[in-house]
Amino acid sequence: MAQDPVLEDDLLTADSAAPDALPDDRIDDERHDEENRLKPRYISKVRDALDGGDKGTVYDLVEPLHPADIADLLEIFDKDERAALAASITDLMSSDVVAELNDHVREDMMEALAPVDVAAITEQLETDDAVQLLEDLDEADQKAIIAELEPETQAAVNSALAYPEETAGRLMNRHVMAAPEHMTVGDLIDYLRNEGDFEHDFFEVFVVDASFHPVGTCALNWILTTPRTVPLTDVMKRDQTLIPVTMDQEEVALMFQKYALISAAVVDESGRLVGQMTVDDIVHIIQEEAGEDALLLSGAGDGDINEPIKEAYSARVRWLIANLGTAVVASAIIAFFGAAIEALVALAVLMPIVASIGGNAGTQTMAVAVRAIATNQLTRANTWKIVWRELRVALLNGATVAVLIGIAAALLYEPMMGAVIALAMIINIVVAGMAGVLVPVIFERLKQDPAVASSVFVSMITDSMGFFAFLGLAVVSGLVPAT
Repeated sequence: MAQDPVLEDDLLTADSAAPDALPDDRIDDERHDEENRLKPRYISKVRDALDGGDKGTVYDLVEPLHPADIADLLEIFDKDERAALAASITDLMSSDVVAELNDHVREDMMEALAPVDVAAITEQLETDDAVQLLEDLDEADQKAIIAELEPETQAAVNSALAYPEETAGRLMNRHVMAAPEHMTVGDLIDYLRNEGDFEHDFFEVFVVDASFHPVGTCALNWILTTPRTVPLTDVMKRDQTLIPVTMDQEEVALMFQKYALISAAVVDESGRLVGQMTVDDIVHIIQEEAGEDALLLSGAGDGDINEPIKEAYSARVRWLIANLGTAVVASAIIAFFGAAIEALVALAVLMPIVASIGGNAGTQTMAVAVRAIATNQLTRANTWKIVWRELRVALLNGATVAVLIGIAAALLYEPMMGAVIALAMIINIVVAGMAGVLVPVIFERLKQDPAVASSVFVSMITDSMGFFAFLGLAVVSGLVPAT
């Protein structure tokens, strides 16, 4: 089939222009370093212009930046400076910039702006981004901003806010491309050309019945390569993944990962199509959940450098107090064997090694268990299989470390000391392995996040058992007299 000469010329023009295309503004030695981060010297220029009240210079410096870089700049500046910077670049404060802002910074910015200004930004956002913008604000601020929105946007935002946080109903995009099942491929193509809403990206068309229940999906490549007379019901894929509006975002992300989805329909309690989730939403969820679990394991709260000091203090201090309590338990065990330690100083030298190695072993296993629970790899069906697996790993690790520390202790002190610390090391690493699996599993069974407090209890168990096993064996073996 001969190619249209006009199209051929256009293709040639596009290809020939490609080598001379201008580079992306984000890759610029004046503003960015080799890792595409804003240079300190550039940031200082913006700050100096801002301090001098030179709004024109501030605007000229910021205007070439990508929205994500403008968001980075706002996050780098102090809270008081952000308002002044935003006032200097008002028309650059687009919805793309707001969508890229850190949650705490976004909240500060929204509180500093008038409701009508926030509403103007909200109107430009997808519904899921608009909800993310408004959900953390005070109820009074929310109502004031929503009142300034267009009726259609108001309805969408209020509908989304009615769902629990971190559910598909909050996060879904309500702009979906749907077609009735009685259409042919040609009917659908004509509809897309004449009436389709292409302001929003889509990867497939959802086919629905008369009650708006999704019955199948048509990928765009199927539509483009199928004869016009073929009914949609003959070409559509009937096996589809449907996401309930109340499903937790972490479960949604797991479904996308498990079934390699690009997009999926979201349905309400009656099974009607109400929105869609797309892979770009899932990338943000996975990043957020992974960071959240890592921070919860350490007890660091949000772990955000923009988090208010009072909130950071509150989130961290309670776990430090909990750790203090568990440390007291370990100290009590040491105190119980005080006479033995006084009789043989080597015990005081060696016992921190037992507790430290046990703690590390417990942390390793706990991290594996928490991740396995989060990704549905560890379930009720295979819990004891995983426990048995980790027990064998712990035995191998314990035996290896025990041989090394046992030989060293025997050479430095006496053979019996080597045997005692070797046996204590095996016991503690095995206990650490079991605690690392069972503590997260117990929290999960109790409907608690296993990442939240597992580390506190695992540390208590490994420290206490390490001291008890080592000092107890020293007494039982006759190395020191019984207390």
